[in-house]
Amino acid sequence: MYKLLLTVSVLAGCIAADAADVQMSKVEYRGWPNCVRLTNGEVELVATTDVGPRIIRFGFVGGQNLFKEYPDQIGKTGGDEWRIYGGHRFWHAPEAKPRTYSADNGPIEYAWDGKTLKLIQPTETDNRIQKMIEITMDPSANHTRVVHRLVNRNPWPVELAPWSLTVMAQGGRAIFPQEPYRPHTEYLLPARAMVLWHYTNMQDPRWTWGEKYVQLQQDPNAAAPQKIGFRNAQGWLAYVLNGDLFVKRYGLVPDGNYPDFGCNTESFTNEDMLEVETLGPLTTLAADGEEVAHTEDWFLFKADASKKESDIDAKVLPLVRETDAMTAH
Repeated sequence: MYKLLLTVSVLAGCIAADAADVQMSKVEYRGWPNCVRLTNGEVELVATTDVGPRIIRFGFVGGQNLFKEYPDQIGKTGGDEWRIYGGHRFWHAPEAKPRTYSADNGPIEYAWDGKTLKLIQPTETDNRIQKMIEITMDPSANHTRVVHRLVNRNPWPVELAPWSLTVMAQGGRAIFPQEPYRPHTEYLLPARAMVLWHYTNMQDPRWTWGEKYVQLQQDPNAAAPQKIGFRNAQGWLAYVLNGDLFVKRYGLVPDGNYPDFGCNTESFTNEDMLEVETLGPLTTLAADGEEVAHTEDWFLFKADASKKESDIDAKVLPLVRETDAMTAH
């Protein structure tokens, strides 16, 4: 049903009234013959439909892919084993095997209405949860809104949290804002909740613990995994790679019960990649069709910044502030 909506656009190659519109086209990408590409002429996004739901590419037109691709998995389909593939994927928390690692190796449906691309996964057979991703690219700004939906198809209630994970390419650095500084004499309660995993090593040189920011470097020569979680009320994170700056904006429900001791932000790295992850609060979905949504706003800029916090203040923070008006959740 959803694919029927695409018949005209697939034959034409793209939908575009003029240069200011977002163009959609069906493309082959790295061995997957049925991908969908969105572009506003400056940035581009490629979503897979042979597997998924997944966004496998995001970057400037003709530029680097900010997202990691796994060469031994790219283009593959079928099988029962879970594959990371790379790119941006959608899970539900808390993390557990096998529930979280439900394989997404089969085809999905998709729909394009001239504004929003919908990726619709069949209901997962092992847990009866259905995943959907809705992608809306701004025609006049380097802004893409990504709405993630989980639908409970079980005949009983299920508690879960939406969890979006973006697998970033090698060699970049993630930047996470801390809560604003307040003197001890003015404020006594804690403000910077941080969660560590059993394998987190705070002395690992990939970490930079600053006054205003926590930074995590992706190092292809460092195999030991690292992970951290935050309750981030500032509502943004960033990843800088070879002069490109990816900014992700997202909300926080102040009284929400978030997974992993209260995290709405997490990051994991190893020698292959670095993940920037956001989560919604734990929600009990009623039986037979209740859903929950989690929204991220993505931005892409040409910018670079060293690890110096003064450099981040000067080169990254002003760009983050530019996105404020476009990120009302």
